[in-house]
Amino acid sequence: MALLFKTHFKLARTSIKENRTRSFLTCLGIAIGVASIILILSLMGSISNLVKNEVNEIGSDLIVVRPNSTKNSINNIIEELTSSNTFQQSSLSLSDIDTISGLDNVAAVAPISTSVNTLESEKNTFTSVPILGTTPDFVKIEPLALRYGTFFTDNNKENGVVLGHTLSLALFNTINSTVGKTVSILGEKFMVVGVLDEIEKSINFDNVDFDNALIMDVHTLDKLLGSTQIQQINIKAANTDSLAAISGSIHDKLKNSKSGDENFSVAYGDGISHPASSLFTIVSGMLALVATISLVVGGIGVMNIMLVSVAERTHEIGIRKAVGASSRNILMQFLFEALILSIFGGIFGLILGYVFAFLVSIVTPFAPYISWEILALTLLTTLAIGIIFGIYPALKAASKNPIESLKHYR
Repeated sequence: MALLFKTHFKLARTSIKENRTRSFLTCLGIAIGVASIILILSLMGSISNLVKNEVNEIGSDLIVVRPNSTKNSINNIIEELTSSNTFQQSSLSLSDIDTISGLDNVAAVAPISTSVNTLESEKNTFTSVPILGTTPDFVKIEPLALRYGTFFTDNNKENGVVLGHTLSLALFNTINSTVGKTVSILGEKFMVVGVLDEIEKSINFDNVDFDNALIMDVHTLDKLLGSTQIQQINIKAANTDSLAAISGSIHDKLKNSKSGDENFSVAYGDGISHPASSLFTIVSGMLALVATISLVVGGIGVMNIMLVSVAERTHEIGIRKAVGASSRNILMQFLFEALILSIFGGIFGLILGYVFAFLVSIVTPFAPYISWEILALTLLTTLAIGIIFGIYPALKAASKNPIESLKHYR
């Protein structure tokens, strides 16, 4: 059996060498599809790792409450992306903060309520500035490095705000003398009490771009806007040994306060980690679909080349059958050749995909993500393409009549 496979490999290698350009272009068709899938999987894995690492750095005492949607996920994401007031659709509210704060073993509670508004300073005016409403407990749960000043406290939360590093530069053209200056939101003036240090990670489980955001007290934001709802509630548990029990208590208490409605979810540990950008999820899905179509087109290319090869080598097939080769031997020979073309294309695509992923990592925070699952998926995919699109040409070659084949000349 080993000798037979070795013979098939030599015959396939000889055929590929005789038609190098054609074989290279066939492999390239497979490689492009595989490279696209590798790039997408690498980016998704990198984003997932960024969020997981952030959760691990914060600690094992974090619990997150998020609203659930009654719609299916795709429709919900599309509605979120097309709505300017997404936060108004959340099932969480300010009263839920007080409900959770009253539970045992809860050390700190910090909601996340986001809005987008025009922000004015003495020098500049910017529209569509992200505004984050939370509580002073936010820095106890997710410590944010402050470059200047402090985070707002219970004493100054009614008129104190914190600016992101990039937002401070945009508003005042500086960060070292921003503390003490005022900004206006909807005609109300607020004093800058702190400026965040530059955030290296643009992706986080809060789904907030802190570099470009203004942070203020959630109750102040509620008064400013007239009403606001909560997109997420971050909770710091006092006892990490009973995280599951605390999460259960939070779930039961919220369920009772909402008259039995379970329009929310409570997550901790690995359950917190998820791709932070819904837009990226949709784009990745569409790109994966395009990459799959590209891979199918590459497979059709393999089938086309193998059919040409069968037509060109009809006389060879007749000679092999005349000297004793069985139809099974002929089938395996051509199927083996299709598999080699597909595997070579897959390996080339794997290398090409990670080269592109490395180039992307130079200009983004998404480091190339390599795992045995991706490698295994690449191998299985290329094998499947080789078998699926190589079986018909192989069967056609195996079914040829040896006498008629011997009459055929190129």
